Amino acid sequence: MLRPIPTFSLQLALVMAAASSSLTAQTSLGSLDSIAPKPAVVSPLAQPTLSSGAILLMELEGRFAQAVATGGGKAFATWFADDGLTLSNGQPLISGRAAIAEKANWNPKEYQLTWVPEGAQMGPSNDMGFTWGHYEGRSKDKTGQPVTLSGRYITVWRKMPNGDWKVALDASANDAPKTGECCVLPKP
Repeated sequence: MLRPIPTFSLQLALVMAAASSSLTAQTSLGSLDSIAPKPAVVSPLAQPTLSSGAILLMELEGRFAQAVATGGGKAFATWFADDGLTLSNGQPLISGRAAIAEKANWNPKEYQLTWVPEGAQMGPSNDMGFTWGHYEGRSKDKTGQPVTLSGRYITVWRKMPNGDWKVALDASANDAPKTGECCVLPKP
């Protein structure tokens, strides 16, 4: 699994753009009192700071990615809590680090999994949080042709009693279909 890690400023820009889009969507929904003066919405782009908790989670995600880039599936499994879970699009739930290790048995020379964290949020107790972003998996089919899978992911992180951080949940879903492809009926 190889995941390119963008510079911190790119990560920050992606996080801030997503937050700005969310604020715009929330403020443009309209309301019954639409003629009343509205308070100014402060754009997160004008305040480019991340909490120390979000920075920690982004750093963890980066170390996770680097470990998997060199160690493949074997390294992937080591980042999970004993009771960790994986949820992958179209696949059954895998529960527990031992089961994850059994399934995550790819060689990084044959399958490269890369992911780019786009943001993070730390919970109020600072012992649990999550990161999200985009992933890509590259391999070759039986005929040697390149195969690429891509989608979105979320990683839920939990601080263990000994102070280490482990993955409690890794979930992913395929990329959405291109515009106009979601509702097209198959042709006979």
